[in-house]
Amino acid sequence: MAIPTESYRVDTGGVDETIMKIRNRIKEFRTVPASELLPNPKNWRKHPETQENALRSMLADVGFADAVIARETPAGLVLIDGHLRTEVASDTEVPVLIVDLNDEEADKVLATHDVLGAMADTDSDILADLLAGITVADSDLSDILSEMANLGSDLDFSEAVSGDETDALESKFEVVILCDDEEHQRNLLDRFSMEGLTCQSLIS
Repeated sequence: MAIPTESYRVDTGGVDETIMKIRNRIKEFRTVPASELLPNPKNWRKHPETQENALRSMLADVGFADAVIARETPAGLVLIDGHLRTEVASDTEVPVLIVDLNDEEADKVLATHDVLGAMADTDSDILADLLAGITVADSDLSDILSEMANLGSDLDFSEAVSGDETDALESKFEVVILCDDEEHQRNLLDRFSMEGLTCQSLIS
């Protein structure tokens, strides 16, 4: 597939290589009140309440560590990425990267921005080390980190994951069984324990 960018050739020890010249489409960085940023009518992402709560917690704890993306139109600055951050920020000033994309290019970025990032593979060992040092107070954010760690939503990230737990990330496979009552729960725990399984009782 042809890449619609300029390219040039360089000599690397006798090997002729073609290097892609990538254009910088960011023309300006601004700090803009969130209320002035217009939602993109073609935005296909839906944000559940748990995601909103988790993002709100991160912004309150850390603040903005990246910028939303928008482009100038006759109607004003229209978002390409960062809709939820803008909603959560309300009237707070938001860091914005202003890009000079046309309609077609903006649609391409809108369609692929998150998708391309999600295509990355996970190094479980490095992720485990990363999560081991993180503590959060928000329950929704804790649930998200627990899912990332593949330890189930009962993990409490208000206390850091211990080294023993992170070493066992890849070897844990869990099943959650919903019981009718406490007696049913005790019977299943006794049965599974007799079969040599490690069990833990949880109360929802």
